Amino acid sequence: MKKTDINKKQKREALLNTAFELFTTQGINKTTINNIVDAAGVAKGTFYLYFKDKYDIRNKLIAHKASRIFSVADAALSQTGLTELEDRIIFLADNIIGQFTEDKSLLGFISKNLSWGIFKNELISSSENSDVDFYNIYKILEHSPRAFKNPEILLFMIVELVSSTCYSSILYSEPTDIEAFKPYLFDAIRELIRSQEI
Repeated sequence: MKKTDINKKQKREALLNTAFELFTTQGINKTTINNIVDAAGVAKGTFYLYFKDKYDIRNKLIAHKASRIFSVADAALSQTGLTELEDRIIFLADNIIGQFTEDKSLLGFISKNLSWGIFKNELISSSENSDVDFYNIYKILEHSPRAFKNPEILLFMIVELVSSTCYSSILYSEPTDIEAFKPYLFDAIRELIRSQEI
């Protein structure tokens, strides 16, 4: 990688990291592009080389952070030797829940802002700036020996189920703490998978 490419990557990373810090501490509505570039120590024009506006950086940041979460979970899964589809998906969900439990600000940011549109756009993205590889997660369903009515919809339902139900359990222990809640969630995921099998 050339020095100029390294420099560009560092500036983009600085903008993403700074935006995440500002978005999670003062909120997206109260954060301006000027706040982001000032705190990142880059020129405003540099911001527009990578992002259209603050909502574009928010979307890319969500995809960037979600990608890292999925990548960590996928790497851990590859070390397990699990072969059954349901066990693999439960392992991924458990690993992701663990990451969110350790970083509650990340949970708050992603759960408030992640939409299926962002997830799907990054799933099929071929952008050279994309560092997102959600396809490894998607292919678990797509390449399963079991057939499903619609793997994309099944994945959507699992992602939504995990993100929407774990938020309150992790942050507020409602209706119970996350460890007590997980067996119910994992049973629901297994039933969901079975219900969508052809």
